[in-house]
Amino acid sequence: MSSDLTQGSIKTHLRSIAIPSSIGYFFHTMFNVTDTFFAGEISTQALASLSLTFSIFFIVIAVASGMSQGVTALIGNAIGEKKTDEAKQIVLHVIFFALSIAIIITIIGLLSAPFLMQILGAQDAYLKEALSYINVILFGSIFYVGVFFTNALLNSLGNTRAFRNFLVAGFFLNVLLDYWFIKGGFGIEPMGVRGIAYATIIIEFLGFIYLFSVLKKTYLLEKLPLFKFDKKIIFSFFKQGMPPTINMLLMALGMFIITYYISDFGKHVVAAYGIAIRIEQIFLLPSIGINVAVLAIVSQNNGAKMYDRVKECVIYSQKVGFVLWIIGMVALFAFGEFLIKLFTNDALVVSAGLSYLYAAATSLYAYMLVFINISFLQGIKKPALLIYLSFFRQLLIPVFIFSIFAYFKLPLSFYWWGIVSFIWLSALFIVWYAKHKFDEIL
Repeated sequence: MSSDLTQGSIKTHLRSIAIPSSIGYFFHTMFNVTDTFFAGEISTQALASLSLTFSIFFIVIAVASGMSQGVTALIGNAIGEKKTDEAKQIVLHVIFFALSIAIIITIIGLLSAPFLMQILGAQDAYLKEALSYINVILFGSIFYVGVFFTNALLNSLGNTRAFRNFLVAGFFLNVLLDYWFIKGGFGIEPMGVRGIAYATIIIEFLGFIYLFSVLKKTYLLEKLPLFKFDKKIIFSFFKQGMPPTINMLLMALGMFIITYYISDFGKHVVAAYGIAIRIEQIFLLPSIGINVAVLAIVSQNNGAKMYDRVKECVIYSQKVGFVLWIIGMVALFAFGEFLIKLFTNDALVVSAGLSYLYAAATSLYAYMLVFINISFLQGIKKPALLIYLSFFRQLLIPVFIFSIFAYFKLPLSFYWWGIVSFIWLSALFIVWYAKHKFDEIL
């Protein structure tokens, strides 16, 4: 697979990057689904504990993924401009930067997790079970950061196959380790929810080793120059990485806010939300693959000043996304109940989860539009809007609207459809904004 995305068919590049990436993220989602399934096998409380920690877990993912996306954009633009030496110097700074981020995430996460869990209503055994999971994840966050940053460098070269291979293998290994660590045996005592976390961290460690071995074979690590600390490069990491990071952090905060408000409806609703968003993620997988492809293609072609190829990439991606939305929406309506019942037979959980999925089915394309245009803005090095958009969509508007819902004691369905309306408004706005920014660079 060629690492030069400034030549050849845009459609071919999109498929060659997006399909492996989507397959990989499918198995990543199934990885999470496996965790949810085994937590449900333990108890409804264990399932709720896992759901409760998801927003904090997502913060780790948000920081690692958001900052690494900035790396992909910077390396991609340098490659497009044929500045190989500059790209290699950025790689050296990535190592220093990633290690610093991992340490910060771990310290802040460990200090804040108990407080955040209690805000969400976790007490006594419920709190203990939730913390037994999230603390292990936080101690192993260095491996998450390592995986995301190494993969970001590979993505800048158009290589998504390595990450796919890791995620596929990780899924199967997770099934084995989850069962073993939860049930015990072969010298291991049954660990419950904590065992799910240990399985995750072990797999992330192995994934980092594999991805780095693949990266070592690329020209990015050949004949590296001496490391010369350059605060401009570090600043560029923050400039490009902070908007998507804050965007994802606000998504985590948004999930925290949603969980806070729906927790008043009971543990069964919290459990249902945890199941439903994992099912929703499965249907958003193609959009994640397209998102990765658009970022890589736009970054290189923007660096090469081939703006016609940039435009073609975005338009074609949105057309593909629309077709995938129709297919996904029909599938969710047809098989939503069946999918939820794979995790639980609790009638209350099934009912609450199904009501969420029916609402979510109508918003899949909105998510796709947001992802595609965010990648476009990152690729042309103009990601600043993400901070303001996320602040309004994930924080300000939900708190305002959900507070009204809570005050008037409106039913659960109002919250689900409120989420749908927030994402659609965001999608329409970002499409308009992205077009405006593209007109500026022409």
